[in-house]
Amino acid sequence: MKKFITLALIFSTFLAQAQAPTLKAGQPAPDFKLKNVDSKEVSFASYPDAKGFIVVFTCNTCPYAKAYEQRIIDLDKKFKPQGYPVIAINPNDPEASKADTFDKMQDLAKEKKYAFPYLFDKGQIVTDQYGAKHTPHLFVVSKTAKGTVVEYTGAIDNDPEGTKDEKTKYVEDVIASLKNNQKPAITETKEIGCTVKRKAKA
Repeated sequence: MKKFITLALIFSTFLAQAQAPTLKAGQPAPDFKLKNVDSKEVSFASYPDAKGFIVVFTCNTCPYAKAYEQRIIDLDKKFKPQGYPVIAINPNDPEASKADTFDKMQDLAKEKKYAFPYLFDKGQIVTDQYGAKHTPHLFVVSKTAKGTVVEYTGAIDNDPEGTKDEKTKYVEDVIASLKNNQKPAITETKEIGCTVKRKAKA
């Protein structure tokens, strides 16, 4: 009985971590210090002049992440000069997704010429802090007098298949509002992508 209770507690703890709630607009955005593909550690403090951040949980393998790859690159190119750089984080456990190892991340970043960090989240700690559920899953964060705060969470736009001529560009609209010192009209959308990959627990 004691062994059963112990196993039940371990399982419930794991389940709670796996189902950590997604952060909402207005909540603090946890800082982190994760290894980039260049083997240097990156955190919010790495960008002292930034006004905020586009934090995107993405990966090497998901078809939706691949479909959004160029759009993520374009977001960084457009908004980093305006004070909102992209910080990409791979939330997948490499034991559960063999093509999401650190070496494979380095290969992809080099192939696609990423001009932004692509960070390895060992133990999925930051993934759970943010409650990222899919790839891609995006958080727009702003710097405030009270610290870093989530302003928006969800999808980049309303075109996960990349087939629409006219898109609702959620992230661009959010940043436009923030630059005008206004609260975004939309602070949450449904992210569309593959579920975060976690290794099976014994």
